[in-house]
Amino acid sequence: MPAWVLAQEVIPTSDLGVEMVADGFDEPWAVALLPDGGFLVTEREGTLWHVGADGTRTEVKGVPRVRATGQGGLLDVVVARDFESSRRVFLTYAKRQRFNEGTALAVGTLSRGNDRLSEVDTIWEMKRGSGGGFHFGSRVVEAPDGSLFVTVGDRGDRPSAQDLGRHNGSVVRVNRDGTVPSDNPFVGDASALDEIWSYGHRNPQGAALDLDGNLLTVEHGAKGGDEVNRIRKGANYGWPVISYGVHYNGDKIGVGTAQEGMEQPAYYWDPSMAPSGMIVYSGAQWPDWRGDVFIGSLKFDYISVLDGDPMAEVAQIKGPETDRVRDVREAPDGSIWFISVGNGAIYRMTPKG
Repeated sequence: MPAWVLAQEVIPTSDLGVEMVADGFDEPWAVALLPDGGFLVTEREGTLWHVGADGTRTEVKGVPRVRATGQGGLLDVVVARDFESSRRVFLTYAKRQRFNEGTALAVGTLSRGNDRLSEVDTIWEMKRGSGGGFHFGSRVVEAPDGSLFVTVGDRGDRPSAQDLGRHNGSVVRVNRDGTVPSDNPFVGDASALDEIWSYGHRNPQGAALDLDGNLLTVEHGAKGGDEVNRIRKGANYGWPVISYGVHYNGDKIGVGTAQEGMEQPAYYWDPSMAPSGMIVYSGAQWPDWRGDVFIGSLKFDYISVLDGDPMAEVAQIKGPETDRVRDVREAPDGSIWFISVGNGAIYRMTPKG
C-alpha cells in the first residue's frame, strides 16, 4: 500500500548552486537539453525557442499549429537519443480536431542553424478528442528500445479513462514513425486501441524512466490523490473507479481507494501538490540522490524528492526560484534544470561551492 508522509527535510535553494540561465518566457511548459550546451523551450501558446550556450535566443519556425486553449497548446519537447546524427525532435501539443482538440505527437528535424523544424510529421493523435481545455497529459519519453511513450489525460471525461476504445486517460506507445509496436498489450483486441500501453489515468503530466529503464508517471488527482505510478504493460490504474482523493465538491470518487485488478500508486499526496515534470536522477553530481525521483509542484512551489521502497517524500527543494515548477530535467553533465512558470525562467542546479 502507498504511504503518505510529510517530507523529512526542506532544502532551501540557497543551500544549492541555483542559477538562472534564461528568463522572459511566457508560460513555458518544457525544456530539452541539447548536446552542445544549448536548449529548447516550449511556450504553451505555440512558440518553440532555441537558446544557445552563449545565451542567444532564436524562435524555431515550422512548429505545428496548436490549439492553445485552457491547459492545451504546445506542450512537451524531447530530443531524440540519436539527436547528434538525426537532429530529430519530438513535440506534444493540443491539435484541433474539427470542433474539438486532442493530444498529438509530432516529430521534426532541427536545422543546423537551430532556427527551423523541417520534415515535420504528426505521427500520432488521440482518437475522438473533446472540447474543453482540460487534462491533455502530454509528456513523451523515449523508451530504451526507441519506441515512444506518450501520456494522455482523460480530457475531463472521467469514464473514458476506463474505455479501451478511446485514448483518454492512457499511456500510449508507438514507434518513431507512428506505427504500433507488435508487442503492445492490446494488439489484436477488437475492443481496444492498439496504441494503449496502460489506462485508468486522470492527467499524467510527468513521466520518466528509472535507472533500469522502467517507466514512471506522476498524475494530478482531483482534490487530493496526486499519484506516482510505476507503469506496467496493460495495467489499469483505476481512475475514476479508485482514488485517494475526492471530487472538488467533497463527494467520494468511485468505490474508494482499492479494487481488485486495479493498480495502487507507488506514492500519493493529500492535499494535492499539483505535480508536473519529473526525473529519476542518475547521481552524477549528487551521488546520494542516485535513483531518487524529482517532481515539480505547481501548487506549493517546490521540487519534491522521493526515495525508498515503499516510496516516501524525503525532501522538498524550495526557494524564490521554485515558483510554480512546470518541468524538471537532468542535463548530460548531471546538473538539474527546472522551469519556473511564475518567474518565466529556466534554472540550473548544481552542488554549491
